[in-house]
Amino acid sequence: MGTDFFSYAELLEMLAFFSGYPLIYFIVLILAGKKETKKGVQSKLIPFLTIAYAISGTMYLGLQLKNLYPNYSLYNIGQNIYHPVLKALALLSVVFWLPVLRKRPLISLFHSFIFFFIVVNDLWQNMMGNADNDIVKNDMKLFTISLLINTSTLVIIILIYVLFKSFVKKHEKQA
Repeated sequence: MGTDFFSYAELLEMLAFFSGYPLIYFIVLILAGKKETKKGVQSKLIPFLTIAYAISGTMYLGLQLKNLYPNYSLYNIGQNIYHPVLKALALLSVVFWLPVLRKRPLISLFHSFIFFFIVVNDLWQNMMGNADNDIVKNDMKLFTISLLINTSTLVIIILIYVLFKSFVKKHEKQA
């Protein structure tokens, strides 16, 4: 039971950071509208998505580093990984800070689909009678948390952008 619990907890951590991103992506895609009508902040919404995803990945990396503190040895790291492929994929979200990947938000969407499909699979398993209701309840709670994390990071980035633009315009008028 011990390793099953820790394995499940590790999976839930990943779902909390990454599973809600596809829904946020599609909502922003709808809000951004057609290319011809893009103006101001609305035209920046899609590129901001990748930055928000990179911030979520950085927060996930910070959580992992906090969990390993104070022993960052390879042995300790190896003992605390139950889903090595998924964890490596989750940690790869930090590479969306790179300008090459930041310009391609669709890649971040595909990256997050892996975690979204875990939630969808659990829902499907529950409908077929193969999964416990508590697993689906946990998934839905963490999906909501993921939506809040991804929405919050996106809103913060937009606010910083708007404040920075207004600050620059204010100083350009004074000069």
